[in-house]
Amino acid sequence: MAGSPLRIIFAGTPDFAALHLRAIIDSKHQLIAVYTQPDRPAGRGKKLQASPVKRLAEESGLPIYQPTSLKEEDAQQQLAALQADVMVVVAYGLILPQAVLDAPRLGCLNVHASLLPRWRGAAPIQRAIEAGDNDTGITIMQMDAGLDTGDMLATACCPIGPHSTAAILHDELATLGVPLLLQVLEDLPAHQGRSSKQDSSLATYASKILKPEAEINWQLNARLLDRRIRAFNPFPICFTVLGGERVKIWQARPASSVAVPEAPGTILRADSQGILVNCGDGQLSIERLQLPGGKPLTAQQVLNSRRELFAPGHCFISPAASLG
Repeated sequence: MAGSPLRIIFAGTPDFAALHLRAIIDSKHQLIAVYTQPDRPAGRGKKLQASPVKRLAEESGLPIYQPTSLKEEDAQQQLAALQADVMVVVAYGLILPQAVLDAPRLGCLNVHASLLPRWRGAAPIQRAIEAGDNDTGITIMQMDAGLDTGDMLATACCPIGPHSTAAILHDELATLGVPLLLQVLEDLPAHQGRSSKQDSSLATYASKILKPEAEINWQLNARLLDRRIRAFNPFPICFTVLGGERVKIWQARPASSVAVPEAPGTILRADSQGILVNCGDGQLSIERLQLPGGKPLTAQQVLNSRRELFAPGHCFISPAASLG
């Protein structure tokens, strides 16, 4: 049976969160406040930029709060005074203390981009691709004081294809998450009544993506490098160095697994099919790449102007190695 409209506080920051915010705006529920991260400097000019959630909230005329922390008593009292039925949290980026978790009448819900307890933490989409998982999904969770450890209210599954990038999977999961969240909100007490606990013995941790991780180590397996390139697209984009130039790799695929005597990182072939590079195990064919000052191009487009840089026998190296 459908429930009554809820008074909702929404907390989120990036595009993934904004898609869920839009769905609540368009629903029968009453959005009483939006919480998002403080504006951050971005771009070459380092000008302060509002988050996608803040921009949408402004367009919709919603009250906006941007505390740097929710640990202060003033911030907690301000949130409690809103008298929300529930707080919906989607990629917010701030820790919610127990006082905040307890403030809404029905607690706080989190839309998490994995099938918990697998990939608790900050980067579940990227880590699922990097690990070679066959599938992932969305979990709507009742938040508690732990890191993505709360009881599960609903889940939806999504396959990870052989060509899935983080960007592709992000959009697919958002498409799953929006209707699942609305379904849970339609009769929240009923979903809470039949929630299930996580098996923490099966938990894995999705640590935050750090830019140095994107440096390609050609000693690694070609299949792992393919997964990492897809996992780190569109951020931070895998990179390597050739002829003193930093090369970003946007798309590649594992090629032959036949062992060859050339050192890892050596270019074996460069043609319209791609730039074939030897790895510690197997070979990787680079299909889309970006040179300094340019935009991402196909291998053929790059070879049309810089074929000499990618001549067979030339070797990719890491920035650390290039510095001696």
